[in-house]
Amino acid sequence: MGFSAVIVDDEQLALDELSYLLKSVDDVEIVAQGHNGLEAVTLIKEHSPDIVFLDVQMPGLDGFGVIKKLLDRKVSLPQIIFATAFDQYAVKAFEVNAIDYLLKPFDKKRVSQALDKARKRVQGSSASSDKLESLVRMLESQRPQNSKVLLRSAGRLLLVDQKDVCFASIEDGVISVVATNLEGQSNCRTLEELLQGLDSDMFWRAHRSFVVNINRIKEVVPWFKSSYQLRMEDKKQSEIPVSRAQTKRLRELFGL
Repeated sequence: MGFSAVIVDDEQLALDELSYLLKSVDDVEIVAQGHNGLEAVTLIKEHSPDIVFLDVQMPGLDGFGVIKKLLDRKVSLPQIIFATAFDQYAVKAFEVNAIDYLLKPFDKKRVSQALDKARKRVQGSSASSDKLESLVRMLESQRPQNSKVLLRSAGRLLLVDQKDVCFASIEDGVISVVATNLEGQSNCRTLEELLQGLDSDMFWRAHRSFVVNINRIKEVVPWFKSSYQLRMEDKKQSEIPVSRAQTKRLRELFGL
């Protein structure tokens, strides 16, 4: 008996790595691959796979958001194997709820073990929606509840509401944050670190050097060679580039 699988990860390297490992497994067929949460929902509805390898942390709609959307839409749930960089406490939460996980970077032996568990569940009973809902609630409660962003500006430490942040950028290792009424620098060392404390339904990595608040995009500006820029709602109406890898996500967000 063969098993169909869908892989969803916003990191191309992780997607390629997992795809490579799965292609060596005889009874698993990769039927589709996606790069974000919205694609995950669509692909799961379209293909009804037996198993889904789902990244936890994705911009826009993360892995937990995908599960919630599927549950809300009464879509039959596949066996979910989360890919995550979460700490060990969250990993224990996966184990308690009988949902498997893979820590990045992926290990061939660990992937094989996760597949064995998924096969048994596919052959046995269907995925438990109650357990998945419990997992989503538990892990969401572990997310940072702070809706403020700390910025250094003119020798002062200022707290800004996330909803007022327009975008953040990184240059020479320094992260600058632009809000509707002020600008400052973040103490975070990387945009990935900054994103961990931001609302994943609100903030999106539009470019390797830029994170934008989706709700603060004023205009989508067509650029050369089918690319786009985003005009933001800050005082300067800054224009942010959208990388080619994120162009599809932009079209999905706004129906372009």
